[in-house]
Amino acid sequence: MAYPRCYLVYAVAPQGTSARRANDLLNAYVEAPGRGVPVFHDHFTGRPHGGVAVFEVRSQDEEARLEDVAQLSGWTVELHPLTFSLTGVGFVAQTELTIEGYGKTTLDTLRREESEDPRFWWRRRQRAQAS
Repeated sequence: MAYPRCYLVYAVAPQGTSARRANDLLNAYVEAPGRGVPVFHDHFTGRPHGGVAVFEVRSQDEEARLEDVAQLSGWTVELHPLTFSLTGVGFVAQTELTIEGYGKTTLDTLRREESEDPRFWWRRRQRAQAS
């Protein structure tokens, strides 16, 4: 595989794993050093418990560490190299391209149109950064 390259990790916890435990285990996998740069992650709501993550992998060693899923023993884990997201910056660019090309809008428009909702943690973060 040529580097750098972003990889999507899809991980499903074994049945009977609580949402809290699944979130904690996935977070530990994402933040463990040596797997490349974590670019994105999120958790599933409802069942199955688990989540997805995207890593920018820059070397064979990082790829090998990414494939080491011992922390997620018993989980169903799939790793997929991405086509267009070669770097973390490329992942963000691909997100914007998708919003614009397929969604026929822009990220700025989505931001302006977004309602105030206490669940939208990123709005609190944006306000804090602006002050």
